[in-house]
Amino acid sequence: MAGNYLRGAFIQFNNSFPLPVPNLILFQYNPETMTHTWTPAQSGGSNSPGQNPSNPLAVIGPPEEAFSFDLSMDSYDTIADGNALTAGLAEVSGVSPRLAALEMLLFPVAAASGGLVGAVSSAISAIGSALGAAASTAVPAGNLPVVFFIWGPGRIAPVRIESLTITETLYDSLSLVPVHASAQLGLKVLTRPELQYLKGATGTIARAADTYAMTLREALAIANLANSTESIAGMLPF
Repeated sequence: MAGNYLRGAFIQFNNSFPLPVPNLILFQYNPETMTHTWTPAQSGGSNSPGQNPSNPLAVIGPPEEAFSFDLSMDSYDTIADGNALTAGLAEVSGVSPRLAALEMLLFPVAAASGGLVGAVSSAISAIGSALGAAASTAVPAGNLPVVFFIWGPGRIAPVRIESLTITETLYDSLSLVPVHASAQLGLKVLTRPELQYLKGATGTIARAADTYAMTLREALAIANLANSTESIAGMLPF
């Protein structure tokens, strides 16, 4: 049985109302391992031959942060938990609802400022492409939903789902719905410059989460100084 414990989750916000409406996707089981990747930002200059040397430490922005992990799902444990609503759904649909909720994180939602004008512009662009005319600008069909990756109180990050690979391993013999599956996810944490494009209450929450994460990271780094103060004294020659 899944039992009671602190679970990781995704929270998707919908800006269709004056306040963001959350869609909570709790992990049935927390992943046992997680890969946390940092990629330094590109250099802001060039030290190529024939050019004036530039600052080798200059960069054009903050580093990029990413997570990857596997999620396991099993409908039999949901049925055994005894909740009448979730057990009944699992008996009929297996793990399909959990898989569908993850899949929906990859689909764009209607652009906030698109409306009828955006729909007409998209239609005109499509007609022009069909006639062989080169489109001057690309008209987005919508934006990906804002998703927050929640991993305890110390890690709340606005992310974009970069990849989702689902492996279905067991099926119900009568309906062939998947009853056991795993999902391999790749997440990219939105950087501070990217967060400026998030509007409304959702953008405010995302920027607050970014500030909270940076403040906590700095505090933990300062706390680490207590471990290194005595050791570093004997390493420096001055």
